[in-house]
Amino acid sequence: MQGVFDVAIVGAGAAGLTAALELTNAGRSVVILEARERAGGRAHTFIALGEIPLDAGCGWVHSVDRNVLVPLIEDAGLALEKSAANWGRQSGDQGFSAAEQKAFAEAYEAFDARLAAAALKNVDAPASDFFEPGDRWNGLIDAVSSYYNGAEYDRVSVLDYAAYVDTGMNWRLKQGYGAAVAALTASVAPRFSCAVTAIDHRSAPVRLETEQGPLAARTVIITVPTNLLAKERIVFSPALPDKIEAAARLPLGRAEKAFFYLDKPEELPVEGHFFGRIDRAATGSYHTRPFGRPYLEAYLGGRNAEDLIREGKGALTAFALDELSELLGSSFRRRAQPLAETEWGRDRWALGAYSHALPGHAAARGALAAPVAERLFFAGEATHPFFFSTVHGAWESGLRAAHEVLAVLPAPIL
Repeated sequence: MQGVFDVAIVGAGAAGLTAALELTNAGRSVVILEARERAGGRAHTFIALGEIPLDAGCGWVHSVDRNVLVPLIEDAGLALEKSAANWGRQSGDQGFSAAEQKAFAEAYEAFDARLAAAALKNVDAPASDFFEPGDRWNGLIDAVSSYYNGAEYDRVSVLDYAAYVDTGMNWRLKQGYGAAVAALTASVAPRFSCAVTAIDHRSAPVRLETEQGPLAARTVIITVPTNLLAKERIVFSPALPDKIEAAARLPLGRAEKAFFYLDKPEELPVEGHFFGRIDRAATGSYHTRPFGRPYLEAYLGGRNAEDLIREGKGALTAFALDELSELLGSSFRRRAQPLAETEWGRDRWALGAYSHALPGHAAARGALAAPVAERLFFAGEATHPFFFSTVHGAWESGLRAAHEVLAVLPAPIL
């Protein structure tokens, strides 16, 4: 067995990478263990057609006026696109008239107000309980939840939904968000293809079993997605039933993307947006020509994405093409070349997109974040009390866990 590290970090997503940076800068010996062959976790940018950066995972820099990453991104010279998102608009009123869009916006605002009132009364029911019965917009409101939460509102806790902080200021990165996370953490060198299978924390140092052999550390920061913890892909000794239960109450929702190259991009608006349908929850959100580039991004969430992933490769692409052809005309099918589609729901190291608390379980985030015996510490977007489901939430959680570790580790010998 190797020497004892001050800190072993399980997972090289945004939380793990940030914790590693903070602890290394504080002079602690750190090893970061990553099951994948790359860093970044659910922040991953890939290049299509040799020149177009596409974000398979997170793509928006949320709440930029309160986002800890914004000054770091700007200092690194990365290009932020500071135009507002068009998520609630229908370009050209295509299949969704201006009057209907106004009515939908008003219905959503009223629904949000009912949720806020319920949260003030400490009601932790399914958010869907506050739909207006029979309202024509309930399906589309649920579709938006499938993008926003990764799940429809019957799976979303009222109190957790109310706790989330969204300032409404959302920007993007021309190089891609995954590429930005990689650039900001380039000095961190994880051990790849090194999944952790067991953690024995009965005594100090903590013993970890990995695919590359055992190692020991005085403290451990665990940043793996909740779905993996809930499935006990890491075996803890002694067992941690409270952590497993908390993780199960914070499942990763479903959010998937499909990308299309546009043969005639000028036919669609720059930074345009469409809902595929306005009469159901099982519909896509379509972003046309981001940054003026000749592609379209389809975003599909909730049960719809879950069902399509279950169908297998190509199902997301086929669904999006069907909706877009119905909306824009059958000739669109000939003008859109499929580039890629994601599979976060089948990804063995994620099994989903981002967390939401199940109804009645808003307190699970705090339960998951709590340290165990000054040896085990937990980070990741699901542990943030109000910036969950975001990169900056994961980043802040990594800083929080690093500071918790520094509070219990002896000062390094200089």
